[in-house]
Amino acid sequence: MATIYEEIREDHEKHRELLNRIAETHGDSEERRNAWNAFYYDVKAHAAAEEETFYSKIMEKPDGQDDARHSVAEHKEMDDIMEELNSMEMDSPGWLTRFKTLKHDYEHHMDEEEEDIFSTAREVLTDDSDGRIGERFLDRKAKERELVDEKAEEALEE
Repeated sequence: MATIYEEIREDHEKHRELLNRIAETHGDSEERRNAWNAFYYDVKAHAAAEEETFYSKIMEKPDGQDDARHSVAEHKEMDDIMEELNSMEMDSPGWLTRFKTLKHDYEHHMDEEEEDIFSTAREVLTDDSDGRIGERFLDRKAKERELVDEKAEEALEE
């Protein structure tokens, strides 16, 4: 079983590929819609699962709290941009401009996680060489993926 670090890094690679693919599309095309939907659902599930299985554990330790809070705050900022993009026409110039902001912010966030947060996590978390945390992350991500639409509806109602 893969460790939490391997699972997150694997997701990040997929997300980087989707971001690049979306950036290469034009207008309200099927290609853009498909890539955006794949990105949107996977990132939403990834972030929720990451917060519940990874960041919650890091926050239990005083040395990990600042980094974990920072990353969770970044998740919220990116989630807000993603919801904004969902409400816009994909062929509008504003959509592409906003997408470029998301792409920049998310690439920064992934780099920061891999370069800084993983180091902190290795210091404050128990060893995950057996892949238990990674397995919990994958299980939670699968459940969260089923809840993405439901959570979006609830947010609209608030």
